Amino acid sequence: MHIRTTLRIVLLSLVALMPQAGASGQTQPNATAPAPSAPGGDPDWRNTIAEVLGKPGTDMPGEVYRVALPRTDLQVTLDGVRLLPGFALGSWVAFHEHGGQVMLMGDLVLLESEIAPVMRRLAEGGVEVTALHNHLVRAQPATMYLHVAGLGEPRRIAVVLRTAVQESATPLEGAASPSAEDRMEGLDTAAFTQALGREGRVAGAVYSVSVPRAEAVQENGAEVPPAMGLGTVINLQAAGNGRAAVTGDFVLTAPEVVPVQRALVESGIEVTAIHNHMLHEQPRLFFMHFWGVGEPEGLARGLRTALDRTNSRRTDAAPGRDGGRR
Repeated sequence: MHIRTTLRIVLLSLVALMPQAGASGQTQPNATAPAPSAPGGDPDWRNTIAEVLGKPGTDMPGEVYRVALPRTDLQVTLDGVRLLPGFALGSWVAFHEHGGQVMLMGDLVLLESEIAPVMRRLAEGGVEVTALHNHLVRAQPATMYLHVAGLGEPRRIAVVLRTAVQESATPLEGAASPSAEDRMEGLDTAAFTQALGREGRVAGAVYSVSVPRAEAVQENGAEVPPAMGLGTVINLQAAGNGRAAVTGDFVLTAPEVVPVQRALVESGIEVTAIHNHMLHEQPRLFFMHFWGVGEPEGLARGLRTALDRTNSRRTDAAPGRDGGRR
């Protein structure tokens, strides 16, 4: 009798702990259940990333948090033009909430001697390298571009990134300020904008235009905002004697690659690289990098001809990103 009574008490206790069903037969949620957590359980994950990296970031469209890491330590020239850090030497990393974690994408500008140690640290920390290549040709010293991706807890990813970047001479602490000698030098950005048909913004001595694609892009089933590095970027800086230099990259689907290449070459703009930056994106994307020096309006007309051969948004583009994607 004592055993039967004990079993009955245990069964009643178990029933009391089970979720209760409503009139519809559906299980009712526990009123005290916690709300979905922020990435890694950190509601201030943006501040955490900025603290670890030693650099403040910027909130971008699409709930993207982006940290610019320009190579202000480098003095790089190409065809007699000194390249400004925000023009072609802008390392960057961007973060986006995804499934209680943060998605990482970025691009690190490295000297050849820095590639192996940086890549080793990334691999040790579980951050993927999705591409390694040039964006420019003939630059002195030569620079390479290491594209990274990852998914995880914000602090852990930021620590891995900092450990890797410290294997290079990339400046980390504080926000970079443009030099007083870096100016647009009288370049008519309004005329460039009108000829290009797209608005941009001035950051230091660089005029940057970002043009998102019209269709959504997914990576491993998750939509990736354009600010994660999926917009065509056009950067403009002074090249002396009233001339301008342009660089950047077009984000293209396979059928657009040859038409855009021909449009650029026919306009006197050099194509310097064609490659992938990602591994699992849909639709499959190709990145076409370019370089040109000349009269600003003429360069803009050539770039517009190329843009017209892409499935880009037809409205004004979002503001350019700090440091570009170069």
